[in-house]
Formats: sequence, structure tokens, C-alpha cells
Amino acid sequence: MATVSVQLPLADEVMSPTTTSQHIVDHRDAIVETAVNSIPESLITTAAPRKRNVLDMFRLEGRVAVVTGGARGLGYAMAEGLCAAGLSGLAILDLQSDLGESACEQLHSEYGVSARFYRLDVRDEVAVQDAMDAVVRDLGQIDILLLSAGVADLVHAEDYSPAKFRRVIDINLNGSFVCAQAAGKHMIAAGRGGSVIFIGSMSGSIVNWPQPQSAYNASKAGVIHLMKSLSAEWAQYRIRCNSISPGYMDTPLNTAFEETYFGEWKARTPMGRLGQPEELAGCALWLASDASSFCTGSDILIDGGYTVL
Repeated sequence: MATVSVQLPLADEVMSPTTTSQHIVDHRDAIVETAVNSIPESLITTAAPRKRNVLDMFRLEGRVAVVTGGARGLGYAMAEGLCAAGLSGLAILDLQSDLGESACEQLHSEYGVSARFYRLDVRDEVAVQDAMDAVVRDLGQIDILLLSAGVADLVHAEDYSPAKFRRVIDINLNGSFVCAQAAGKHMIAAGRGGSVIFIGSMSGSIVNWPQPQSAYNASKAGVIHLMKSLSAEWAQYRIRCNSISPGYMDTPLNTAFEETYFGEWKARTPMGRLGQPEELAGCALWLASDASSFCTGSDILIDGGYTVL
């Protein structure tokens, strides 16, 4: 660093009781002021900027999210979590029009978010592209995509019809790809980056028992690896891809199995219970926000410890 040399009068000269003392002091101050003013701005250090509050990193103001399968259950719970963090715009894509419209009205009423519903079958790639185009037209952009649409069958493999097996793969895996591709094109064109959150399952890592669900398990394993593949491809565009893999959750879709499987599911889960939909919201918010800005290609298990056994 460059140094500045300043020649000051001697202390005893300044302090000596002569008629010129004040003149000497004034002369010294003038020298100091001139020297300070001559220091280049690049050499002047300022106080360190105040660190960003970590909680601010979770805020979503100015961002628009698309949630497939967001009319109820896990999708709705995660959409609500995003809205609570200040999300500016929300698009819910679902087949269930009544539930979807109601969900948007509820979220707008509670959080003031601009929420719109689009009826969509994720298997229809033309309709998916049209829906994503409509979201950008209506809400201005797509920053977050949460892929929650999915179905499950409990059918023994020897009895599984190929058509029914294909339906599960087509909705859960192919539908996730079609939606990610359509939204990803908009994110790439906008150049702002984004976050794509796939909903996998612990079923993509282990085989659930005792229920037979080979198609679902295969589809979720595919979803997780699709996520990892896209995370590598799209990192150059600052698009992060991650997945949330829930364990057994207490949702309307699972209620039908309460009498047959709930006891077994709880017994095999170290925490001894099923998860609640809102227990996924915090992870979804983290992945959607800047709080996870260096996280991509990760599958996050939220299963009450089921997969550790």
C-alpha cells in the first residue's frame, strides 16, 4: 500500500507559550487536511458492509412459482409455504378445477399473492407448453417450478396391465420431464436462472413394504435420476435442480389405506408416525430460495428415518 508522508511541527513548538502558538497550530491543521485530501480514494478503507441477515435469503419477493398438482395435499402445502415467504406470483397446474380455483382464492386471500389456476394434464406436452407460455404472459416470468403432480397404484406385478403401468410412468416421470422442459426453456431465455424442485419419494431409493407398487417405485427412481441429469445440464444457465423425497405422509390419497397399511408404515418408521404435508414446506422454501444457492443435484429425504433401517 502507498504511504503518505506528512511533516508536522514539533510538539514543543506547538505547545510553547509564544505569540505564534496559534499560528503554528493552524498551520499544522492545514498540513494535515491537505495531506488527508491528497490520499487516493482507493487507499481509504471504510467500515465493512453489514452482513445479510440469513432469514432474508429465504424471502421470495418478486418471484413467480409454478406448482403442478398443487390443488391439494403435498403440492398445496408446499405452495402455501412459498406464499408465506412473500412470493409475488403463483400458478397452480392441476386436473381438478374446483380444488385448483379454490386453492388459488385461499392463497390470494391469506397472503396477497397473485395466484392463477390452469387446468392441465401433465401428459399432454402441447398443453403443458401452452400453460407455461400462459403463465409467463399472465404473471410475467417463471422463477420456481415445483413438480408435485403424481399418482400411485397398488397392484401386484404379475397382475399389472402394461397400460396401467405405463400410466404411472407417464404421469410421474414423463410428466415431470415435459413440465421441466417447458418451464426450463423460459428460464433459459430469461437468463435469470431458477429453481426446479422435483418431488421424488423414498420409493426411489428403497422398496416399500408390504404394499405392491412396482410402477410407482420405478417412476420415482426415474424422477430422481432425471433431476440429477438436468442439474448437470442446466447448471450453466444458473438453473438449480433438486428433489424432495417424502416418506409416508398423512394425505387424502393415503387415507384410503389407513385400515390396511398405516399401522405397518408407522411401525417401520423410527419416528413412529406419518409425516404431515406442511413438514415438506420448509425444505421446498429452502430449495426455492437463495438460501440454497449452492445446492443442485441433491435428493433430500424427509421420511422420519424410514430409509436408515
